[in-house]
Amino acid sequence: MANITLKGNPIHTLGDLPAVGEKAPDFELVKNDLSRVSLKDFHGSKVVLNIFPSVDTSTCAASVREFNKRIDELDNTVVLCISKDLPFAQARFCGAEGIESAVMLSDFAKGEFGKNYHLEITDGPLAGLHSRAVVVLDEEGRVVYKEQVDEIVNEPKYEEALAALK
Repeated sequence: MANITLKGNPIHTLGDLPAVGEKAPDFELVKNDLSRVSLKDFHGSKVVLNIFPSVDTSTCAASVREFNKRIDELDNTVVLCISKDLPFAQARFCGAEGIESAVMLSDFAKGEFGKNYHLEITDGPLAGLHSRAVVVLDEEGRVVYKEQVDEIVNEPKYEEALAALK
């Protein structure tokens, strides 16, 4: 289990993110239009999984904005922003913020993504939500970079994640 903190207080996840070099577990998540999408749908593209507790917090919103801004600089790459927020809340946020390049996906229906990637928070006030993490995949769906953000209120290391795409 990953040991992370929330404003300095220890909280834990189900385990550790998939290891670099491993094939990422497939998933089925819900898009803002309520259609379903899986990792297989992005085969052949590089994928950034920007994972967070809720788009309704400042740090989570900042990560979506930053990856959305930077994705257009990258060839053959898609950014998937994943939380347990309802698709309606994600759509509202995207409309208000002008998010057009990043793809918002919700794990609200089954919660299997958080479990399969071992990043569901198991205790503390955010129990049941996803921890803040970034996982970068190559065109074959193998992990080339991962970051489990130690302090959940901190932003991820954007430059390191994006450098892994080159």
